[in-house]
Amino acid sequence: MAEQMTTDLINLSRYPIHQDGPERQQMIAHIRAQLAETGCAVCKGFLTPKAIEQITAEAEGVAHHAHKSFNRTNAYFTADDPTLDSSDPRRRFFERSNAFIPADNFLSQGALRQVHDFPAFDPFIKDCLQQKDFYRYADPLADVIVNMAEEGEGFPWHFDTNPFTITLAIQNAEHGGAFEYAPDIRKETENFDEVTKVLDGTSDRVVRLNLEPGDLQLFKGRYSLHRVTPLKGRRPRYVAIFSYVDQPDMVGAPERTRQLYGRVLPIHLERAGLRGDALVD
Repeated sequence: MAEQMTTDLINLSRYPIHQDGPERQQMIAHIRAQLAETGCAVCKGFLTPKAIEQITAEAEGVAHHAHKSFNRTNAYFTADDPTLDSSDPRRRFFERSNAFIPADNFLSQGALRQVHDFPAFDPFIKDCLQQKDFYRYADPLADVIVNMAEEGEGFPWHFDTNPFTITLAIQNAEHGGAFEYAPDIRKETENFDEVTKVLDGTSDRVVRLNLEPGDLQLFKGRYSLHRVTPLKGRRPRYVAIFSYVDQPDMVGAPERTRQLYGRVLPIHLERAGLRGDALVD
């Protein structure tokens, strides 16, 4: 029954993620090509109008649980380190005003989790990303969240904790809210010189996207510096975020979790410092 309901939420006629065959293979090949070229792929109109309406209503119903924060952060969500040179990008701090509705506010019977739990959804994402090691984010506050932003807010330049993030545009603000990113600006090394150019506005690597409600975006945010430009107008911007990782049982670092969601759970403290890479969070 739940699967039947989900077929009314995902535009399966345009994106037959549930059917093996040449059409699905061609679709995945196209997405892989986009990811290889820019680290980002967009499936326009992935959701049906019904899904957009239901998920918007769901987000509005729990928007009062969003953790709103207004502070200064760097691209890595780390504390200032006075031992570094003042020009180091880790010492470049920007005003951040944003809000996240934590994952534990979205119920299994809601439209948002119905999309995420559709049996064909995870295999489709895994095939697109070509990830051998592929797991749902185990963080109970962050596996399926909604980013909410209102007039004057946005999100400054930053890297994601997860190697790749999947988002669904749900509702746009009246103006602003463009997504800008510098593809694959860091990999095995931090590439601080290029990061500095992006922060200075002198980089030629920045790409701008204007996503519409219902668009599915696959993005390698662990490696691509990115931001959301400030919003204008009274209508809030809602973006749903599904997170996957390349290690099992991974959760967010306590400091970053507290910044984004206003609280930490015992699991965040128990698993602190257990990431498998050496990149700065």
